[in-house]
Amino acid sequence: MCGIVGIIHKNPVPIDAGLLKQMGDTLHHRGPDDEGMFIDDRIGFFHKRLSIIDLASGHQPMTDGDCTIIFNGEIYNYVELRQELVQKGHRFQTYSDTEVILKMYREYGEKAVDLLNGMFAFLLYDKSRQRILAARDHFGIKPLYIYEDDEKLLFASEIKAILKHDGVKAALNRESLNEYLTFQFILGENTLFKNIKKVLPGHYLDIDLRSNNIRTV
Repeated sequence: MCGIVGIIHKNPVPIDAGLLKQMGDTLHHRGPDDEGMFIDDRIGFFHKRLSIIDLASGHQPMTDGDCTIIFNGEIYNYVELRQELVQKGHRFQTYSDTEVILKMYREYGEKAVDLLNGMFAFLLYDKSRQRILAARDHFGIKPLYIYEDDEKLLFASEIKAILKHDGVKAALNRESLNEYLTFQFILGENTLFKNIKKVLPGHYLDIDLRSNNIRTV
């Protein structure tokens, strides 16, 4: 179990590193072994790591060329995928499944998500294409929440990390509360908080940073 946090400003406003770390620190229980931060202008990633695979060199955020990823989960078929990628000419610096996701994206683009067998949630920033891929595993084992307003997008493994942002006010989603009291479950992408939603299982968001358009697949 790891914790991930992402801040995306829709306008050219620099990321506050202190605020990003405060958000990430709320997830310390998810990843007490290591932490890391990546900031590129209006993009900020923070990762709390629980070390399982490649304990020595699986530090995140991890960058390969113009692509940077933060990842929570485990890819069960990463050994087979790694062997396939090596045959295609890719060179690896670690034995982590995180690097396999990065190389898979570089080889297959967004189609790589369909080839991953595991439990996962990740944010992948492709600087050269000015896009971010936010993906969640097919059964929704790993959580990923998103908040959006006119100025920013926030992602996190847990809602409390989003609420730590000083630009977010906790507000009850009464429709979701009614659903929960009726079904003991909240339908679809909604949560108990206004403007905070779930990335649905088996889906990914393709975010165009040039237009701030979000495509759900």
